[in-house]
Amino acid sequence: MTDVRPTAGAESGVLHTLFRTDQGGHEQVVLCQDRESGLKAVIALHSTALGPALGGTRFHAYASDEEAVRDALNLSRGMSYKNALAGLDHGGGKAVIIGDPDLIKTEELLLAYGRFVASLGGRYVTACDVGTYVRDMDVIARENRWTTGRSPENGGAGDSSVLTAFGVFQGMRAAARTQWGEPTLRGRRVGVAGVGKVGHHLVEHLVEDGAEVVITDVRAEAVERITARHPQVTAVTDADVLIRTPLDVYAPCALGGALNDETVAALTATVVCGAANNQLAHPGVEKNLADRGILYAPDYVVNAGGVIQVADELHGFDFDRAKAKATKIYDTTLAIFDRAKSDGIPPAAAADRLAEQRMAEARAVR
Repeated sequence: MTDVRPTAGAESGVLHTLFRTDQGGHEQVVLCQDRESGLKAVIALHSTALGPALGGTRFHAYASDEEAVRDALNLSRGMSYKNALAGLDHGGGKAVIIGDPDLIKTEELLLAYGRFVASLGGRYVTACDVGTYVRDMDVIARENRWTTGRSPENGGAGDSSVLTAFGVFQGMRAAARTQWGEPTLRGRRVGVAGVGKVGHHLVEHLVEDGAEVVITDVRAEAVERITARHPQVTAVTDADVLIRTPLDVYAPCALGGALNDETVAALTATVVCGAANNQLAHPGVEKNLADRGILYAPDYVVNAGGVIQVADELHGFDFDRAKAKATKIYDTTLAIFDRAKSDGIPPAAAADRLAEQRMAEARAVR
């Protein structure tokens, strides 16, 4: 295992973010390299005020190493807020492995990554994210006991996307109650962008609830899996078409940054509630949504079902117990909408205030 330093270009950008902006403030960032296996990874610990940092491992072909570090910083910060509002005794952390998982993912690489996580001595607990799966966590766990999202046969909770989608659905029900007076999507038209690990479970909840569902995904096979099972679900070619399609609810469930100046201006939906992390492309987008009368359910609030599931695994997994806790996402989302209304601020700002309050109280006690 070899520690590596960022390039001079990364220092001028990433280190400025880390040390000199509100998006930084991280306790620890670890750059990892194992040349034999080809591993290059970043582990970012934003906060351990509430307990050991908990967050998934993303495996993605980034355009640059600096982009990978920035993603780790943003995602780990989001995990601190997510875990705080989920009521978990965990801080926020996230890891990214750099590269195309279809090309470079091997057992040797995952084991090397597991050794890096283990070297943190329990300050970071990892799990699945985009590009990593239950079977990968089983491999990583051979070198690192602070691994969740393992298979049931290996003592784990299995696929965390099940409760992630369930939590998003609870948040969507809360948004429907706030916007239309009833906590149901029956008769509403919902557009789901990304029907992969989480999105396809969300579609199941929506169909069962009586919603009219429109989907899109960059992978044709993902779309075909949904339309074959539910012929009443319609598909459009891409997310740009979807946001311009007449909708009541838009659910971004792929990668982050889906909500920017252009997409917000084009949205037809009056509710945004989805599973993707870091949906707001930049500060100020939340105000743009509010100015257009679009109710935004903060992503890290509604997509917390997965982290609730993997956190429960640390105590001997009980699905019913974890699902009961994920059900409370409905109440938390309602409380955020109420706080936003009373304070005259967007829901994203209200959620941040509540999360920061819990973290500050924990620091004061410690």
